[in-house]
Amino acid sequence: MEFLELFEYGFFQNALLGSLFASIACGIIGTYVVVRRLVFISGGITHTSLGGLGLGFYLGVNPVLSAMVFSVLSAFGIQWVSSKQGVREDSAIAVFWSLGMAVGIIFIFLKSGFAPNLSEYLFGNILTITQSNILYLAILSVVLTLFYIIFRHEIIYVAFDSDFARTRNIPVKFIEYLMMFFIAVSIVLSIRLVGIVLLMSLLTVPQMTANLFSSNYTKIMLASIVIGFLGCVGGLFSSYFLNVPSGAFIIFVLIVIFLVCKLFLMFRPSKTVR
Repeated sequence: MEFLELFEYGFFQNALLGSLFASIACGIIGTYVVVRRLVFISGGITHTSLGGLGLGFYLGVNPVLSAMVFSVLSAFGIQWVSSKQGVREDSAIAVFWSLGMAVGIIFIFLKSGFAPNLSEYLFGNILTITQSNILYLAILSVVLTLFYIIFRHEIIYVAFDSDFARTRNIPVKFIEYLMMFFIAVSIVLSIRLVGIVLLMSLLTVPQMTANLFSSNYTKIMLASIVIGFLGCVGGLFSSYFLNVPSGAFIIFVLIVIFLVCKLFLMFRPSKTVR
């Protein structure tokens, strides 16, 4: 198949659109995750979603919907337990991470027969993304963009220094819980791209790469959207021609981009001061 012929296929067009909107959503929410140092929370929520998927398969309901409800409740639970109950944040993450995985495994085992789509959620398959998935990601991208435009200063204050934000009379708890909600929703809607196992990288690696060149919150966010999309497109094309799993190769391409940028900054000629 010729290179340009790929664009004639609906599944490939869907994959490109899904990559674009997922990159926007993960770029916006992932910047908050990295700056606020919530990487392991996002990993905990990602793996907790398996509980919702297993419950959805067992009850015969939409697994994405059940995973979203389960993930949002887990995100709120982690936030509440770590801030109100005197439990260390890493311990709270471990509890909900293990709970979600355990619940998912139990209900998948109890389901008669094999859950045929489970591997797509675990490891991702961007070529199977549907128009409804694209619509949900597009709506999420628009909502996140508007939310950031309206509450940009509040989000940045909370991300960098929540104590200082309180002195500015910013509703820190409201922002924190709302961002946790968006983290959970973004994770669940992006699972079909790279899967539960690798999704944490999509929320962190583009931001890490952008942070090599700038410390400005907005610039990191915009650059991570571009880097995320380039990684998705590069991984998509490479996985097709090399006949390897698309989800894994998207993350591989993103990490290669990070390493190339890191090496470039390490070995670029330093400017001499005259």
